[in-house]
Amino acid sequence: MRILLVEDDRLLGDGVKAGLAGAGFAVDWVRDGEAALAALAAESFTAIVLDLGLPRRDGLSVLSALRGAGNPVPVLVLTARDQVVDKVRCLDLGADDYVVKPFDLDELAARLRALVRRSQGRADASLRHGDLVLDPAARSATLKGVPVALTGREFDLLRMLLDAAGRVLTRRMLDEQLYAWGEAVGSNALEVHIHHLRRKLGSELIRTVRGVGYMVDEAPK
Repeated sequence: MRILLVEDDRLLGDGVKAGLAGAGFAVDWVRDGEAALAALAAESFTAIVLDLGLPRRDGLSVLSALRGAGNPVPVLVLTARDQVVDKVRCLDLGADDYVVKPFDLDELAARLRALVRRSQGRADASLRHGDLVLDPAARSATLKGVPVALTGREFDLLRMLLDAAGRVLTRRMLDEQLYAWGEAVGSNALEVHIHHLRRKLGSELIRTVRGVGYMVDEAPK
């Protein structure tokens, strides 16, 4: 899942980026409100972690502009402002969650997973497809009850495909969500990950739609 982190404090931003990356998120980090809106206009993100006290354009203005443009991306406000009036205003402007600094990184990651899950209309924290079960919190997978060892990137790719079961995801869509800005990506990296997933989970799970991308069929009812 690709996250846009909007935080002007370099030390805090560096820590949040590293912590969320360790929890399996691809994190892009900007340090002011104008840069945040430019990033959101140019690219797609699974969720946003948004500070309020930003240079050039504050977080409330960013949130208002985002929702005014009809962008439904989940927004988690991360701020030192702990007054009820601030929380109410953010939630009324369209924020989906509100976390006060200081905070626990594990809780932040859990809240982000919950936001994404709700935005996708899922109640169950686990992803299930026949005998395959993914646990996003533990970053674990089982097939017919047997643990399957996946790399971090394999897990993230599989989760994206299961989240979109029944729909084709293009290579560009997958690459954009798997990798943050500046990450070195080999030209055939995606194909290698798909090959490894098929070897571990069976060749029938992930279908290649030639000239378009990849998909997992909807799970049988």
